[in-house]
Amino acid sequence: MRILNLLPVAFSLFALSVSANGPSINDGPYLIQSSPSQQSAYWICDSQLKQSSAAPHNNQVKFNRPKTCTELPEPVLNPVARQVLADTYQGVKKIVALSDVHGQYDVLITLLRNHQIIDEHNNWSFGDGHMVITGDMFDRGHQVNEVLWFIYQLDKQASEAGGQLHLLMGNHEQMVMRGDLRYVHPRYDTAVKLLERSYDKLYGDDTEIGQWLRSKHTIVKINDMLFLHGGISKEWVERQLTLEQANALYRQNIDKSKAELKENELLNFLFFGNGPTWYRGYFKAEFTQAELDTILAYFKVNRVVVGHTSQERVLGLFNNRVIAIDSSIKLGHSGELLLINENGLIRGKYDGQQVPL
Repeated sequence: MRILNLLPVAFSLFALSVSANGPSINDGPYLIQSSPSQQSAYWICDSQLKQSSAAPHNNQVKFNRPKTCTELPEPVLNPVARQVLADTYQGVKKIVALSDVHGQYDVLITLLRNHQIIDEHNNWSFGDGHMVITGDMFDRGHQVNEVLWFIYQLDKQASEAGGQLHLLMGNHEQMVMRGDLRYVHPRYDTAVKLLERSYDKLYGDDTEIGQWLRSKHTIVKINDMLFLHGGISKEWVERQLTLEQANALYRQNIDKSKAELKENELLNFLFFGNGPTWYRGYFKAEFTQAELDTILAYFKVNRVVVGHTSQERVLGLFNNRVIAIDSSIKLGHSGELLLINENGLIRGKYDGQQVPL
């Protein structure tokens, strides 16, 4: 097994046109509440700030992009986007899981299309299946906003089709929310300047995407599998935590500063170190089968599926009791996904090939 040591992706010129005055940025939308019942959409078109209001669209609410802002998302609002869903599911017949997209929209779309999770128009085509993304949409890459709006729309479509999309919070979501902006791509400097908001406030609790993200879980249990970003350590078992307790604590404290979180022993564990969004113990030589058995027995599951620790492919460890699904999408070249269905555990390759794990 090889664990890659990955650096932030280099600056790309997606949605840029270069002029004599430098690169021209297209970015957005950023939906911000102007009153308790009204939102305005802000766009960056050729490095100029534009604004639009909501318009009716097939009995729904849509924000149309300015004509000069080609190729950017045109979101249709999801009226139940802030609903907190269950964190445990049984009887799910098919699941697809991936992780650590880090703003690589084009790679994500190609991978999902090649495995018929979405159609040629990027709409949900996975029926009543469940899709799990185990965190880290933010940082490194240059298409974070495109990724987030795409998943926002897919979330709505999946639910309407009888399926479910589980976007779980990773350490980079948590970092951005508390203002740790070390890995934000330079593309977003323009929006920060023109909107006069720090990057974390572009996804604050007065924004559509920010409110949607704050409703999400960090850990979910589906059938006999546990899904999360980093991993469950033995410290979790020693603390006797439940999924419900942990997911609630994450939502309640996501906006606290690092200093505030570290003042509380339990929050310090959950948000850092051996906590579920940072833990890498499964990939260390000293981690044992006995330790894993204790963790699986505690949750009454047979497998745990994690991202966070980068691989070259979807990888099974401990006889597929641990499945690593961070397949280095963040590099912007390719990636893989995990499929679980009547045929068992399957590696979904970038070109659409499917092979047993």
